[in-house]
Amino acid sequence: MPRILGIDIPGRKRIEYSLRYIYGIGPSKALEIIEKAGVPLGLKTDDLTDKHIAAITKILQDDYIVEGDLRRQVASDIRRLQAVGSYRGIRHRRGLPVRGQRTKTNARTRKGRKLTVGAIRDKTQRKLAGN
Repeated sequence: MPRILGIDIPGRKRIEYSLRYIYGIGPSKALEIIEKAGVPLGLKTDDLTDKHIAAITKILQDDYIVEGDLRRQVASDIRRLQAVGSYRGIRHRRGLPVRGQRTKTNARTRKGRKLTVGAIRDKTQRKLAGN
């Protein structure tokens, strides 16, 4: 399991898939990085030489924002939206979908478990709910 920028990437997978384990690198960026580093496409991560790993690390440090820096940047962008009071910032603050999705149904990932709100008609159930 080679380490790149402090991240253990899986060794038995092809390099173009292993690089995706680094936060901020997707399919197209992974292919770009491999091409720039001169690593043969389809090479398993365990078969990388130290020279290949050094080249990939240098490219990631110089040309891309990944891992902790990217996480900080995204968090600061969200904080800025909230401070300005924009619609997107308010949606982030309330934990609702930000990108225009419907919320009458199908927003359970953002809203959390469904909570029924209303009167409880049965007296015994009401007593149990009050505790």
